[in-house]
Amino acid sequence: MEIPEAMLDSSLQLVRWIGWAQRKAGEDWIRERELSHEQAFVLGYLVQNPGMIQREIAEVSRTSAASVSSLLQGLERRELIERRTEDGNERIKRAYATASGAELIAGFDTAMAAADESILTPLNEDERATLHALLTKITADLPEPSR
Repeated sequence: MEIPEAMLDSSLQLVRWIGWAQRKAGEDWIRERELSHEQAFVLGYLVQNPGMIQREIAEVSRTSAASVSSLLQGLERRELIERRTEDGNERIKRAYATASGAELIAGFDTAMAAADESILTPLNEDERATLHALLTKITADLPEPSR
């Protein structure tokens, strides 16, 4: 496949290309586990924040409560999460990742670190330090990313 010339003459196009490679590595890792991006995000969030209610998950995932309900049902069918009522109140159910759910997504950070290492392989330590310093300088005054 030939790379379009326009992708090679802009520094920010090259940065986007790197971002694409990172995203693809993450998507491939998630797909190998037969999860959607949204399912993997929610499962990871529940591992780190057990006992969240549907409304809180909808807020953090920036989606509707109905979408979250469907997503949780799918994870529940696969026994990756469980929902429990609180103090006999059937209206409030808290979601928890099961041991098999936590195990399924364990290693994502390690896989992404390996992808980053693969992307940076052509650079020696000095070049990596220079790249990091330049990117830090560029991003210093930018607003922080949000999900």
